[in-house]
Amino acid sequence: MKTGFVGIIGRPNVGKSTLLNAVLGEKIAITTDKPQTTRNTIRGIYTHYADEWLEDDIQMVFIDTPGIHRPRNKLGQYMTDAATGTLKEVDAVIFIVDDRLSAGPGDKYIVDLLDSVTTPKILVINKIDKIEPEEFEKIYREYEELGIFEEIIGTSAIEGTNIDTVIKSVSEYMEEGPMYFPDDMITENPERFIVSEIIREKILMYLQDEVPHGVAVEIERYKEEASITRINAVIYCEKKSHKGMIIGKGGRKLKGIGKSAREEIEALLGTKVYLELWVKIKENWRDSDIALSNFGYKE
Repeated sequence: MKTGFVGIIGRPNVGKSTLLNAVLGEKIAITTDKPQTTRNTIRGIYTHYADEWLEDDIQMVFIDTPGIHRPRNKLGQYMTDAATGTLKEVDAVIFIVDDRLSAGPGDKYIVDLLDSVTTPKILVINKIDKIEPEEFEKIYREYEELGIFEEIIGTSAIEGTNIDTVIKSVSEYMEEGPMYFPDDMITENPERFIVSEIIREKILMYLQDEVPHGVAVEIERYKEEASITRINAVIYCEKKSHKGMIIGKGGRKLKGIGKSAREEIEALLGTKVYLELWVKIKENWRDSDIALSNFGYKE
């Protein structure tokens, strides 16, 4: 069997988590249209047995990383360090872009990082469903001229376009090795973590731009019973005004977040779920080493 690890890197909001979910055929990473949705590295396990499409048994562990950006606080530094640290741990790198290299400094910074590592690199130009053919050609040429990518592939992760091409391309850089995980396992992240991420995703979807980045979710109770799973979670925010926004008038916004999260958690767990949410204030938690550790953002 061929096995290995694949890092997925890129600026915030280019579609890294959407690509991971498309590769696995299941949602394990939350996705929204807001930058910096992903905060932790998330591992997705892809196992495929030899057939006419792929001639070898293969297991690849895809590592979805936070978007690489200029950090403004300790949480941002943790996220950027987690993403760049992945470059040293993997057998291949997928670098996702959705614009020209000349469009801004973010991709240039990542290109400089990639140029210094010998790991095989595949460039994925994502969101081709929204990019005109002429613009795609310009993006392609800019990156091709760098001469550092083994392959350049255009995809629409949200529509599933060319995902098979990405999988096949990356598989060529895997080597003979042990099977790391059972073949029916698609992530090593525990259910509690995925549940907290689902709740955070719904917060991101329901709230205005200035609030979500200061929100963290902590699962205080997770009890599996015969016919129901009982979950108590605390939503932490940094300001009293943000707490009011999360709760909403008459508690309507919090109820909407809870209902949407509960329905997705029930689909994930395959059982009824009782979900209870509280909102608490923890000022400046994104710059607190203790808080970051408690919320799982530091080793």
